[in-house]
Amino acid sequence: MAETYARTLIQQALKARLQVTPKTETDEAKFVEIKRGVVIYVCFFKGCTKDVVKKTATCLLNVKLSFCDTRQKNVSVLDLPGDVLIVPQATLGGKMKGKATQYHSNIPKDEGQHLYDEFVGLIKFLVEEHGGGNGKSVQCGTYGNRQVLSMETNGPYTHMFEF
Repeated sequence: MAETYARTLIQQALKARLQVTPKTETDEAKFVEIKRGVVIYVCFFKGCTKDVVKKTATCLLNVKLSFCDTRQKNVSVLDLPGDVLIVPQATLGGKMKGKATQYHSNIPKDEGQHLYDEFVGLIKFLVEEHGGGNGKSVQCGTYGNRQVLSMETNGPYTHMFEF
């Protein structure tokens, strides 16, 4: 069995809104939003490298999971055109032990932040390279923070992929 270095969930969405900064006494909460596209949840494990991050980003943008109104077959989010929302999700690395959850396989936070930034940069680059000027949006959550997500989907169409 191959070692897992990244675990992802990809969810087709009609729209999504993610709180990236909570409300404080002086400031309102800040949000990012996407229209039709995908929400990508990502978690990195110990041993993950930039090569794994690159493979993960490329595969997720090119996998044909999105429903298209004008075609019989599913298309990639790049072919919609569709937006992308990236959510760092360390809990994808959890394993049950009794009634508790442990995260011993997750990458250390500072390394995870670096790989997450790399992942977001690659997604933005690949979307731009594939015609990102056509109204496609890439938004991302804040690594290491709790965030509030609301999403409208056109079916529970969630896929988990490991790299």
